[in-house]
Formats: sequence, C-alpha cells, structure tokens
Amino acid sequence: MSFFRADGDDFEPSELTRGPWDPDSQHAGPPAALLGRAIERCGDGDGKHVGRVTVEVLRPVPMTRLTTSAEVVRPGRSVELVEASLADQEGEVMRARAWRLVKKPVELDPAPPDEPPAHGPADGTPKDFFPTGVDVGYHTAMEYRFIEGGFLKPGPATVWMRQRGPLVEGEEPSPLERLLVVADVGNGVSAVLDWREHLFINTELTVHLLRPPDGDWVGVDAVTHLDGVGLAESVLWDERGRLGRGAQTLLVRPRAVRP
Repeated sequence: MSFFRADGDDFEPSELTRGPWDPDSQHAGPPAALLGRAIERCGDGDGKHVGRVTVEVLRPVPMTRLTTSAEVVRPGRSVELVEASLADQEGEVMRARAWRLVKKPVELDPAPPDEPPAHGPADGTPKDFFPTGVDVGYHTAMEYRFIEGGFLKPGPATVWMRQRGPLVEGEEPSPLERLLVVADVGNGVSAVLDWREHLFINTELTVHLLRPPDGDWVGVDAVTHLDGVGLAESVLWDERGRLGRGAQTLLVRPRAVRP
C-alpha cells in the first residue's frame, strides 16, 4: 500500500500518512516527500543535485486531497532555487525551498574516505512505536531497526528506517523522496519529554544533503535539545556512509489531555 494515490497534480492520502499527534492530521514525512517529488520534477532537473531543502509546516496537514505545485524562482546555469507548495481546498499547508546545484567532479589526492557507519540495519532491533490511538498510520508504514535508543526510551537515538511501500501508488520512490519520508523523525526518536504529557511538534524541517541515499534504508542519528522551544538535530546515513544533516525547530507544549 502507498502513502498517496495520484490524480494529476492532486494526491489522495491513505491511512499510512496518519501522524502520531492527531488522527485527523498527517505525519510531516510523506507530504514533505511529495514536495521533494515536485521539486525534482520542476523544470530541467537532470544532472542537478538538491543540496538543501527547507520544508515549512504552515499548519497541520489534513487527511484530505492535496495539490502540489513548483516553480524555479531563481534560475541559473550552475545553481538554482526552486519553490514548491502543498495545499488543500482551504489553502497552503506546507511550503518548500530547495537549492539545486550542478555537480562537478573534484580531484583530491588522497581522496577523503567515505566510511560506512559502524552499525548497519542488520545490526539493529525493531522496537515499539509509542501508542497513537490508531491501528494504521505512519508508524505501521515504516520498518525500524534501532541501534541505540527507542521511541519509548528518552534521549538520543540511532535508527535505520525504510518504507514498506511506495510514496505514490505505481511509482518507484526516488532517493530524495525516500530520504524526506524518514528525515522528519528526529524529534520522535530522540524525544526527551514524555509523549503522554507533552507535545514536541516540528514547525519546519531543513535537510543539507551531500548526496542522495543508495538503497532503501536511511539511518538517523538524532538528539533533541530543549530551552523553552526544542531543536532536534540528525545526522543522516545510508549503508555506504554519511549523507548529510537534518534539523527541526520544535514547538513544545504540555498536552491538554493525557492519552
């Protein structure tokens, strides 16, 4: 089963997009990946690398039909800026800005090593997601292999994740799409507050990407810092080596009702 079914530029979400905070709202990962899809398909993206993408979460993403759009707002032969938007019938819900760069080989002697992580997904352990009140959602759409930490263990965590199905029905997910589906989990896996008593919801996601991931598994090495607001930082990996970094600004509030 896929996260979305496409109808032109419109996308119908499945139950797999449902997030952990509100049964009527999506997890930010799959819609962020839809924005990544729109960015990659905007203009002439051949041979161009998305070096940085920032996704602004303007309001909770509802479990309803969404529309994507994208445009190149700063064209260039070597570097260009692309903006993408995700909207429902009431208006925009998410917005993304991405720098696309033309990559050129750089000869270094000796070449810097691209060292693989010390522990890959085969070394990890599946662990329970915290109860969300629904049987099906993002938490069931993903596979998890924890090297350190866990959803129910406060503090830093290292986890490998992969999708069980495609982002869009009938399509093979691109490497950028696979990465963005996962990169939004930093605040969830490295929580330092009890999810039953507090909300720690990201208002944005920024990813700096050295290269797209190889293979299905994406590794997230995450830590959360708090000082009235929250900052979740993640180092992103594939089995070949380090990919880049992710960061999220978090709204932190006590829950009105304990689940």
